[in-house]
Amino acid sequence: MQHPLIKHLRSEMMARRDMVRAEPMAAYMKNIQPFLGIASPVREDIIKSARKVYAIESRDIYRDIIFELWNGEFREEKYMALEVAQRYKSYLNADSFDIYEKLVYDADWWDTLDWLAGKIVGPIVQKHREFEENLIQWRIAENLWTRRAALLTHLKHKKHTNIKLLSETIELLAPETDFFIRKAIGWVLREYSKTDSQWVINFVKSHEKTLSNLSKREALKVVERQKDEK
Repeated sequence: MQHPLIKHLRSEMMARRDMVRAEPMAAYMKNIQPFLGIASPVREDIIKSARKVYAIESRDIYRDIIFELWNGEFREEKYMALEVAQRYKSYLNADSFDIYEKLVYDADWWDTLDWLAGKIVGPIVQKHREFEENLIQWRIAENLWTRRAALLTHLKHKKHTNIKLLSETIELLAPETDFFIRKAIGWVLREYSKTDSQWVINFVKSHEKTLSNLSKREALKVVERQKDEK
């Protein structure tokens, strides 16, 4: 029997769909999945209203709701799965890591993966370092989005960043030619440069031959901007 929260979310999404927006939204995401044309503020309004009415009774039900939405027909259902994962905070913890890891292995594009890695998985790994062992496995996964997660999970760790693990992950993935891996390397280095710019400068310099031009350019954006402002 379908949980009433799922029925409500799907009913609201269908009622508020915008097919004029749907086509360009799908095109922007390379038509990976059909869209309903629901803008982020509308989606957020739907989930905020739903939380006031619908409880999730257990972690198993939390998991089942997330997976059913994640496997839905429309892209916004995946987004709503992540909204549920993130907003029902009593379940957003280390005990649910296995749920999020399944999504990491199943991710198929940057829109869902970046949200998942940066906002859901990242904070848990920062608090529970035992999950860094999982990141070591992610960086050798067949799915490039899972490998990207091994990088972006560090994105918001700031002074708590595990520099050794991040360095090893970048060194392992640097030879890859995929744009999204190279971009993620630069992105995570750029974010860390806000915490320790000299470390990033030194890292880029010492890996001059192995990092792609894209990774180096992205990594040093904040550093270069700060130079220009002086």
